[in-house]
Order: sequence, then C-alpha cells, then structure tokens
Amino acid sequence: MANQSYSDCPDIIREYLFYAETIKNQSPRTIQGYYIDLRTFFRYIKLKRNLVESNIQFNDIRIDDITIEIVASVSMMDIYEYLHYVMHTLKNSAPTRARKLSCLKSYYNYLTIKTNKIKDNPVSNIELPSTKRSLPKYLTLDESLELLKSVEGSFVTRDYCIITLFLNCGMRLAELVGINLTDIREDTVRLVGKGNKERIVFLNQACLDAINAYVDERNGREYKYKGENALFLSRDGNRLKSRRIQQIIESTLQQAGLSGRGYSPHKLRHTAATLMYQHGGADMLALKEILGHEHVTTTEIYTHIADSQIKKTMNSSPLSTVKPPSEGGSISKKTHSE
Repeated sequence: MANQSYSDCPDIIREYLFYAETIKNQSPRTIQGYYIDLRTFFRYIKLKRNLVESNIQFNDIRIDDITIEIVASVSMMDIYEYLHYVMHTLKNSAPTRARKLSCLKSYYNYLTIKTNKIKDNPVSNIELPSTKRSLPKYLTLDESLELLKSVEGSFVTRDYCIITLFLNCGMRLAELVGINLTDIREDTVRLVGKGNKERIVFLNQACLDAINAYVDERNGREYKYKGENALFLSRDGNRLKSRRIQQIIESTLQQAGLSGRGYSPHKLRHTAATLMYQHGGADMLALKEILGHEHVTTTEIYTHIADSQIKKTMNSSPLSTVKPPSEGGSISKKTHSE
C-alpha cells in the first residue's frame, strides 16, 4: 500500500485505512483514494470551524490533530455544505462528488456499525449525487483492425499481443500489467481485478496465436533481468509498467491515424465489450463475467445498440416510405414494387 504509515493522519483515520486494506482487501489505489478524500473532508471541517490560521492554504492544512470528538460531531448539514464546497470551490464533477460521498459513507459505516466508536452516522440518509450516464467511447471494427495492422517498432510481437488482449478480452490496464506466465493455462488466463478479485477469462485463437508468437520471440531475447515471472517485459527485462503500455497504445493509435480522439487502454476495454455485443451476440451475463463486473447493471452501459440496428428499426416503421405531397396533389405511399 502506498504511503503505508500515513503519518499525517490521526489514528481514527489510519485504523480505517488499514481495515480497508487488510480486512476488506481493497486495492492500494482504492485506499490511496480514501486517504485523499478523507484528508480533503477533514481539512474542510477544520477550515469551516476556524481551527486553522486564516492565512493558511487549504492544501497545507494538517489533519493529524483530528480527534474522535471532531469526527463524531460532524452533522448532516456539514456533509451538505462540504458537497457544496467541493462542487463550487474545488469544481468537482458529479462523479467525483459521488466518490467523495461514497468514501464518507464507508468511513462512517466503519465507525458506527463495524467498531461502534461513535453513535450517529451523519451520512446514512444522504443520497449519492446523480451522475450523467454517458455512452462509452469505442473503436469500430474497421478501426480495431487498422490499429492491429499499425503496430511497429522493436517489440512488434509484444505490442501486438498487448493490443490483441485488450481488444479481445476487455481486460483493465492493471489486470494486463499483472499477468504472469503462470497465469496462462491452455486456453485461459487468470486475471486479478478490482479488490484483488480473481477471475478466469477464456482466450480465443487470436489471443493464443499472439501470446505464442510473443513468448517464442521473448524466449529468444537476451534480457539483463527476467523478474517476477511477468508476461510482458520491458527492454531490460522488468515487468512492463502501466505508463509504458499507455505510451505503446498512444503511439500505435497515432500510427493508425486514430490519435486525438480520446482513445486509451480503457477505451480498448470498451471496444472489446461493444464488438462482442454487436458482432458476436454476447449476452449481458456472459459480458459481466468476462469484464469482471460485480453487477450486471454496470455491464449495460457497454451494450449500447449499434447505429445500424437503430437505422433498421427506424426504417421498419410503416410510415417510413410515405412521400410528401406534390404541389396540388395528395400524399402517396411508395410500394415495394416501386
């Protein structure tokens, strides 16, 4: 876990972060997010209650002196005012505000229900801010094929394999980074997703061919170091890092003439789900398992109907062939024989 000591936090917050790590088995990234969100909230509480010098900058406010009495004294109105503050002063979007409130709900649930450290939960009856549900951005089938054809450089088989797994398996960036050679067994790969949850994903023939070609090429290379049993290695033999994979995707998108459109490794995950739904007839429950979603409602956003399906439905209207009237004439309907 990043910043494992959290020395700038009081015990009442540190205990919760360690609980989230060891008992809830949350990922280091999630716990780091909790830490930042709780720090922001209690900085606000100190600012609101005039517990800091008037000339101190918000980001310089310390929270190591927050007591359990202060934590317990937070009211529902404090929460509402805080959400107003992060919306108008910090310019946080609705999804960010929802995340901050979700963190507070989890924290106060821990204090009131899990440990009984305080009596009242000020967040229990506050609803999460409504968020706009946008359609995911994805590559078309032709764009996906063009991306695969555009891989170039000194590590073509590796980079081609990376993009093939993204486009066929819909895995997250962190899941791909974490793949070890021992995770691949016959036609499956073991992935470790959010919250360290494991799942098995089947590999189609394109994935198997790409992996075999890469492993053969990889085995013929001389590396300074081959560590951690990682599948994807950097030039010196270390596990390939997330940022390097992002750069590989960015470079290949540019080569394919697809840069500047907001595509990223996560958009390739969207692409995989969309193509499986539009062209493969995948059902929602199957996609849920492939993508590692906890709830099928999360999967539904990837299964937006293709434009061609919408066009076909619109053309099926019995009024779709009615012609406008000619001057001085009457409305006519085009017949199939015409």
